[in-house]
Amino acid sequence: MRCFIVLILLCVSASSQALQVGAERYSHYLPLLKGQRVALVVNQTAQTQDGHLLDSLLAKGVDVRKVFAPEHGFRGDHDAGAKVDSGKDAKTGLPIVSLYGKNKKPSTEALQDIDTVVFDIQDVGVRFYTYISTMHYVMEASAEHDKQLLILDRPNPNIAYVDGPVLEAKFRSFVGMHPIPVLHGMTVGELAKMIYGEGWLKTSRALDLKVISIADYSASMGYELPIKPSPNLPNAQAIALYPSLCFFEATPVSVGRGTPMPFQVFGHDSVRLGTFSFVPKPVIGAAVNPKLNGKTVYGKDLRQVRSNGLNLNWFLDAYKAFYVKNEPFFTHAEFMDKLAGTDKLRLAIEAKQSVAQIKSGWQADLEAFKLLRQPYLIYKR
Repeated sequence: MRCFIVLILLCVSASSQALQVGAERYSHYLPLLKGQRVALVVNQTAQTQDGHLLDSLLAKGVDVRKVFAPEHGFRGDHDAGAKVDSGKDAKTGLPIVSLYGKNKKPSTEALQDIDTVVFDIQDVGVRFYTYISTMHYVMEASAEHDKQLLILDRPNPNIAYVDGPVLEAKFRSFVGMHPIPVLHGMTVGELAKMIYGEGWLKTSRALDLKVISIADYSASMGYELPIKPSPNLPNAQAIALYPSLCFFEATPVSVGRGTPMPFQVFGHDSVRLGTFSFVPKPVIGAAVNPKLNGKTVYGKDLRQVRSNGLNLNWFLDAYKAFYVKNEPFFTHAEFMDKLAGTDKLRLAIEAKQSVAQIKSGWQADLEAFKLLRQPYLIYKR
């Protein structure tokens, strides 16, 4: 196991909504930035009580040279999968370097005038949410080019859950890079420690990794994000339902993209999945050409439904409805397997296994994962 540096900080009592996130613990990381040329890996979620982290650090005299932007862009206004162009920040004039599309990893040229990279992006604790893939490539590039890397930690709104299949190596992609479950129950700081400690980076170079932890945080705390982490996760309900509904992205079923309630509803136009109806329409910055655009879709409204982790019931019920109508369901089987991290889930559904049978099939892997992650946990479980 490799060595790394983690700053675990003494903290005072605070409610879940008044937690002091890593970015707000200036006294613990500003000394590490003194005399350093700094690059930030941030988006709109990098907020502190003083405003956006970029503005806060510039006001404190930190020599920030550039910003690396993940999927959805620096301001979080790009649709999922949309091209994110490099450019300049209108407010500060600093260069914005895209880490989405062809160039997912900071280049040698982009890092040549940088000493320290700071990562501060709000995650939702789901393997196929691509910010942790961006973090992986940033870690790899920082090690390869001998750059100090600071991870400013933030709460995981789905930290209470560890569920779903563990990714198999042959299904590795940008929507799943690590052998972890769909819901891994870790913060990005904890996960960064695990990625490095388990040797999952494709480099043998040592990484100067420092994690700035959240004050007074534990996994038993609820946490509602103060700002939406991406255009189609607008609220706590969408974030809670996201791990369960995202599998529909590999099927003809709409999950409400192009409506005010993405990832809180689902349905189809010809295979009726319920009595609730909605009409997807283009939404600039969130769904330029949504699935079933302009069609009346019938399905379920989950906005008031309590969701606890990974719920497969809706997905299996939809599969059965399509099967009865003799309509193809897994229209993007390869993408389904990438989201699941395995083909076993799709094959089990096609074999008519029950939810209980499917979930029992990955329990041993989940227990092994929980043991493996134990040395990397920062917060009380």
